[in-house]
Amino acid sequence: MAAANGSSDLYSEMEVDAFRRLFPLRYHEQHLLKSVRPDARKLGSARDTTLALGAVASAEGSALAKIGSTTMLAAIKMEIMTPTVECPDEGSIAIEFHMPPICSPLVRPGRPAEAASVISKQLSDTILSSGMIDLKELCLVGGKAAWMAYLDIYCLDADGSLFDAALLSAVAAFSHLNIPVVSLNEDGRIVLVSEDNIQLKLEKQPVNTEKRKLKLNSPPFSLTCLLHKNYILADPTAEEESIMETAVTVVLDSSYQLVSLYKPGGPVHAHTSVIQDCVALAKRRVKELQSVLNEAISDMEVERSRLSLHHT
Repeated sequence: MAAANGSSDLYSEMEVDAFRRLFPLRYHEQHLLKSVRPDARKLGSARDTTLALGAVASAEGSALAKIGSTTMLAAIKMEIMTPTVECPDEGSIAIEFHMPPICSPLVRPGRPAEAASVISKQLSDTILSSGMIDLKELCLVGGKAAWMAYLDIYCLDADGSLFDAALLSAVAAFSHLNIPVVSLNEDGRIVLVSEDNIQLKLEKQPVNTEKRKLKLNSPPFSLTCLLHKNYILADPTAEEESIMETAVTVVLDSSYQLVSLYKPGGPVHAHTSVIQDCVALAKRRVKELQSVLNEAISDMEVERSRLSLHHT
């Protein structure tokens, strides 16, 4: 009898799975009528989110961010550059978002994903317009030398809300960033100081005598919502994004000020009340993400102090 029950359960499971694949919108709408999602989330709830700082040992700043299955690896490399004539006392930031074929069956080898260049630009615009980083802090010697921060973000699993996860990984990587030690050599040029010759170099003329953190002003966080009929779905999965086309991404800084609002199109009109609802959900999400980031920073500090105790 148990075997019969087991096989009928399996049969009904296969039926549900077939229905989901053949009629995805109807399948999701059946859940929406009960104000729930197929993964058992409430409509306004985001997926579980985790952050690990220092994921890439060779980078000056790095982080691994996960929102549900969506996974981003961010790494920052610092290089010395000559500042521009227009901004002689400012450094610069370059951001690249990569979608290798490993992240999704929709990404073809040898062909860059269209979304990658869009998200790269969106990230650059957001980080620079938010004022999170004062580019003057990246200056070494006015008009002569400044830092160029190259931030590369790799999407390892693209299961929806890519921009939200990419921005979170970027903010976390900048939070983890240690600006390297540099000094002036005999020719008056600025050079990177390695761990081995740090004392020797600093006896000459130090520019910054120890690794330093970058001060971040009110970092930005985002929440993407899907609009479908009268429903608002926060933090959509790739499956939800593929069948409900109208998305709104709200970016707020950690003081809940609006940084930007993206609505790339779609059939549903975003009325003022809908946008207000999305902003309210984003405020709640910012609080969650700020807490996730603070926890990752404190975990990193605990680990660092544990290692320094171990070495002494």
